[in-house]
Amino acid sequence: MNSRTGIWLLFLLALTPGLLGQYYSSGSKKAIKRFEEARLCYESGDQACVEEALLKAIKADDQFIEAYQLLAQSCYDQGRQEEAIFYYARTLEIDPEGNPEGYRLLAGLKLMTGDYQGAMQLAERYLSFPPEKVKYPAGGESIREKCLFALEAIKNPVPFEPENLGDAVNSEYSEYWPALSVDEQILMFTVMLPGKAQTGETAVQLQEDFYYSTRRDGSWEPRKNAGAPLNTTDKEGAQSMTADGRTLWFTACNRRSGQGMCDLYYSTWDGDRWSSPKNAGSPLNSRYSEKHPAISADGRILYFTSNRPGGLGSYDIWMSIRSGDSWSEPVNLGDSVNTSGLEQSPFIHPDQQSLYFSSTGWPGMGQGDLFLTRMKENLKWTTPENLGYPINTHDDDMGLTLNASGNRAYFASNRGEGTDTDIYAFDMPESLRPVPVSYMKGRVYDSRSMRGLKAVLQLIDLETAETLMELESHAGEGDYLISLPQDRDYALNVSADGYLFYSEHFTFTGIHSQAEPLRRDVPLEQVRIGSAVVLQNIFYATESYELAEVSRTELKRVYDFLVLNQAIGVEISGHTDNTGSPEHNQSLSEKRAQSVVDYLVNKGIDRKRLKASGYGETRAVADNETEEGRAMNRRTELKITSIDE
Repeated sequence: MNSRTGIWLLFLLALTPGLLGQYYSSGSKKAIKRFEEARLCYESGDQACVEEALLKAIKADDQFIEAYQLLAQSCYDQGRQEEAIFYYARTLEIDPEGNPEGYRLLAGLKLMTGDYQGAMQLAERYLSFPPEKVKYPAGGESIREKCLFALEAIKNPVPFEPENLGDAVNSEYSEYWPALSVDEQILMFTVMLPGKAQTGETAVQLQEDFYYSTRRDGSWEPRKNAGAPLNTTDKEGAQSMTADGRTLWFTACNRRSGQGMCDLYYSTWDGDRWSSPKNAGSPLNSRYSEKHPAISADGRILYFTSNRPGGLGSYDIWMSIRSGDSWSEPVNLGDSVNTSGLEQSPFIHPDQQSLYFSSTGWPGMGQGDLFLTRMKENLKWTTPENLGYPINTHDDDMGLTLNASGNRAYFASNRGEGTDTDIYAFDMPESLRPVPVSYMKGRVYDSRSMRGLKAVLQLIDLETAETLMELESHAGEGDYLISLPQDRDYALNVSADGYLFYSEHFTFTGIHSQAEPLRRDVPLEQVRIGSAVVLQNIFYATESYELAEVSRTELKRVYDFLVLNQAIGVEISGHTDNTGSPEHNQSLSEKRAQSVVDYLVNKGIDRKRLKASGYGETRAVADNETEEGRAMNRRTELKITSIDE
């Protein structure tokens, strides 16, 4: 899941004619023999053998261009970029006119090391060749554009003070893909380490495992291996958690249960341990590779990267929406987000609209930069905004995650000493922050037995009727946690098998942290004769019985309930406060109840199952002396009056 190797180069063997054909720049049989040995070593992954053979080839002929090229590739593969630059520059010294592509490739190397002036000069030299000799003019233009962007970004830095999370989290190995719990007390991340390290067996290759660290008194405690069944002797990483921390999505490669080279998997927390991971299956996974899942806070939308057909480049960001237990066919986010380059490590903030990701295709500082795009209407996205220098550097910056308030970010970078990647934290500049979100939690339970219930909760924007979140309360306990943007009017709908649905409306204002959330406990009534529920989200204009447009979501909910429960007969009753005369209130309550019944009949519900009743001000449930009490008395109720056997 670590993407550093080969982002830019994968080039020397692929693009240099001498390495693929019969022609070599050297006429020395001894040099060519050593070079051929080096090629075989390279294909087998024996880098020491590669370098030994190539140095002998160069000793036999110090003008052997292909030997320098392959040596540069080998150095690059090992993260030795300066040596790669040295050797590839040597090829241009030997033949400054015969290898135009060399200028582009060396420009790419210099860009990766932050030598923007040098990279731009080489790119411009490349573009100065006659068009018929330039194979990839778009590549040269891209490097030039990145250099211009980088030089300007350096002149206008954003506030940035990164904090390495220290030895409790980071090690001599690479740590990346941080995922933060909603209370910011648990940090889960991926570690590249010697294979089978968790079992104490001899390492034969590198592998990836999950580790986590907990925060205590403001400091991170020593990390721990997440253990089985999450971790195996294979590779797993690039994880993402739902807001309630109960579902973990991640990438696993080369598994027997996989459909492609890398697949998406998920595991659930039962209160004591993680379940055995399950392959997400089709349509999320394919015979290609799917990586880097980013699950929305409510678990309803999944973003991920894939090289499946239909994309714009090597890996693009895709999206799928869950309905019940099924996922929709993934949709490519399109050219407003994706490029012909590499897009990866998406993170969707709990505000449900701010998407952070890494890209090599958009103008940036080097290998891979972090970007922000925001969702507009109809799942459209704004042009990605580079997070700026020095958040982004010429190094590979990736795997960004933010806390709920959006002011603190965590990411992985190899900007420190050595070539390994560490996890850092920093205060996100205000202009780059998402919409702050708050938390609402509660418990769904049987109104009589007080037993916790597994129920479906829907949070709906009353103004747009859009379902913003859909999640389930925890089976057995009945608890739930929702993160949501502030300062909106919401409808909360809750349903469970065998129970009357529950609904209410509220305006969500202020800041409610995970530690001090807005509390909403939900009692549900079993379906039985006499059970009743207040239809909290049915509204009328003042002194009118005409149904307001914002009532359509609640009305549909009543309709769906009646369709699902064909044996049930109900009374729809209207109630008022004591404002106005009793006669007026009685008439108004009757007309309002009748409006609901007429709506349901027009939608196809048998009128025989429905009864409209008005009770005026006679059945008050609160004190009419306060506005709050009067608002509670102005209501529409549904009561079960019959159940056919």
